[in-house]
Amino acid sequence: MLEAYCWPLSVEAGDPVGLHMSTDAGRVGVDVVRDGLEREFMWHRDNIVVGEHPVPENASSQGCGWPAAIEIPTDGWRSGYHAVTVTAGDERADAYLVIRPARAKHAPLLLVLSTTTYNAYNDWGGPSLYTGGTRVSFERPMAKGFLVKPEPIGRMMQSEYDPEAEGYRRWARPLGLSDWSGSSGWWNWERPFVHWAEANGFEVDVAISQDLATHPEILDGHRAFVAVGHDEYWSWKMRDTLDAFTGAAGNAAILSGNTCFWQVRFEDDHRAMTCFKYAAHEDPVAGTADERFLTGVWSDRRVGRPESESIGLSFTRGGYSRYGNAVPRGSAGFTVWQPDHWVFEGTGLQYGDTFGDRDAIVAYEVDGCELQMRCGVPIPTLGDGAPESLEILATAPARLWAQQEQPTRYAHEPGELESVAEALFGEVTTETMAKVASNHACLAVFTRPGGGMVVNAGVTDWTFGLKGQDVDVMRITRTILERLTG
Repeated sequence: MLEAYCWPLSVEAGDPVGLHMSTDAGRVGVDVVRDGLEREFMWHRDNIVVGEHPVPENASSQGCGWPAAIEIPTDGWRSGYHAVTVTAGDERADAYLVIRPARAKHAPLLLVLSTTTYNAYNDWGGPSLYTGGTRVSFERPMAKGFLVKPEPIGRMMQSEYDPEAEGYRRWARPLGLSDWSGSSGWWNWERPFVHWAEANGFEVDVAISQDLATHPEILDGHRAFVAVGHDEYWSWKMRDTLDAFTGAAGNAAILSGNTCFWQVRFEDDHRAMTCFKYAAHEDPVAGTADERFLTGVWSDRRVGRPESESIGLSFTRGGYSRYGNAVPRGSAGFTVWQPDHWVFEGTGLQYGDTFGDRDAIVAYEVDGCELQMRCGVPIPTLGDGAPESLEILATAPARLWAQQEQPTRYAHEPGELESVAEALFGEVTTETMAKVASNHACLAVFTRPGGGMVVNAGVTDWTFGLKGQDVDVMRITRTILERLTG
């Protein structure tokens, strides 16, 4: 066995990071590389003596508690994601650390890695939030597949209807990767975004989800916050930090889907997080004066703070596309409704054109809003907490699964359709389910009263268009980032 994790996960340059390891090999070698467009070698050590430590029965919820075998120095390192590779003979373990931006120098863009979502799906050492757990620790290794994958990677999207939604599993299992590593992790979406951004002249600083709560000043000096891929789990303080930033003329690019769907609470000085999800009624804050901190969906009537207030869109009005039996044979691209909007400058796209279908960017999980057609253009009804200034630029069909429709991997969970109806309306009836069953992914823009602009792509798989060199997706992304950074 060879396993490793870093703690803390995020530091300023100059602060040491503990590397916690366990192996029966006795000695290991360690390499640390900044993973950008160019892989930048940062640090190496050989013959580090490491002991073998037991995995606690409650490792997934309470952490491993292994001692640090060595400290990694970070003097002079620039902000970014740093891949930590530990080797012992033919064995390999992967970990990561993030250098958050220095206070005196900032890139225009701050990419905040969705590390809370990494942690929610991580099934190393016991149950994740998807296999029966309600609390998960950051102080443990990541299961294989979250940080490194062989290319070309498997996708959650299926090219044809798969009643079991097993497409990713069929690819991952023979490689020894976690069944859940298709839903989160550095390799899926954030890594290709950083590589594309740096190749196209954009400077990008990097932080982690928890930094929004523990270091709310992290956005100071940046022109735009960026979320990429699958940024699903947020705490109350994380949202406060983003809202304060965009409310003070900061901008945000949400190139993510299923964004900010679940509320979490951090515990033990941000070493773990709790989310009761579908069992939110069992959360100790339910029915108390602190019920707004209920760890269910943000759009829950008891929380009173739908995510659309911060990011314009919501998974409750989106759902799934090209995944299982949710729009299984859709185009997987966006249909353009407002081609004259600045977002589409330089693309040549016209009303009714579709883009992104070549690389299936509208796939897996997507966000939308309650809308109606007016004069051939979708208009927000504003009945779901969407801001008054929200403009819908492009859409694609999406659906929420009912319990009898969802793939078997989710058999222990209630249907997404039923749970959303219950959270929003307080009852599950034919009428309440009909209100949220058939939806759309939306590409949308709005401006906060304080002047901040938010552009939300509404899909997890946007960056597959960058990775696949889709000319429209690349042009739109460049235009968004240039506009938001001035």
